[in-house]
Amino acid sequence: MILAQGAEAILRKQENSVVKERIAKDYRVPALDAKLRRSRTRREAKILEKLQEISFPAPRLQKMDDSQMHITMDFIPGKQVKEILNQNPAALSHEIGRKVGMLHSNDIIHADLTTSNMIHNGEIHFIDFGLSFVSAKPEDKAVDLHLLDRALESKHHDIYEQCITAALEGYKEGNPGWQEVLDRLDTVQKRGRNKKR
Repeated sequence: MILAQGAEAILRKQENSVVKERIAKDYRVPALDAKLRRSRTRREAKILEKLQEISFPAPRLQKMDDSQMHITMDFIPGKQVKEILNQNPAALSHEIGRKVGMLHSNDIIHADLTTSNMIHNGEIHFIDFGLSFVSAKPEDKAVDLHLLDRALESKHHDIYEQCITAALEGYKEGNPGWQEVLDRLDTVQKRGRNKKR
């Protein structure tokens, strides 16, 4: 059963597992395409292993096959946070922020922080680490938060102010190094506003 199909991968559900298959791109030179898909598959698997080490709520890696460009991981049942955020915006956003802070305090950048990539089943689990990478740079963490900010404003504009305020408060709890990141976030957002002019 196909759960989702995006530009980079197909997700299939098999019993209590999800198999993510990175698909070949016809427009790329075959050798380069294979190299890119292999490195991205390995990187995502390493991120999932790291998340397991720090007991972060995310899919558990079952196996990785970098010859077939497949990752098999646990299926997480529940509702996408985008469907339920308006039921309890402050508490859910605070939890999101705290968990982003946990990622950043471990130098993990999600790089696709939307409420579609969060599943709630008693607590919030983050999914889809396909773009994720490791970085200690405050700039990368600030850009990650900026993406969350844009996603909240875009998808949840009616409760956006409440959500982003709670998320940033939660972030401070999750990341002891929050001050430098939030200072940089201010710079990133000013840069974005200047581009719009």
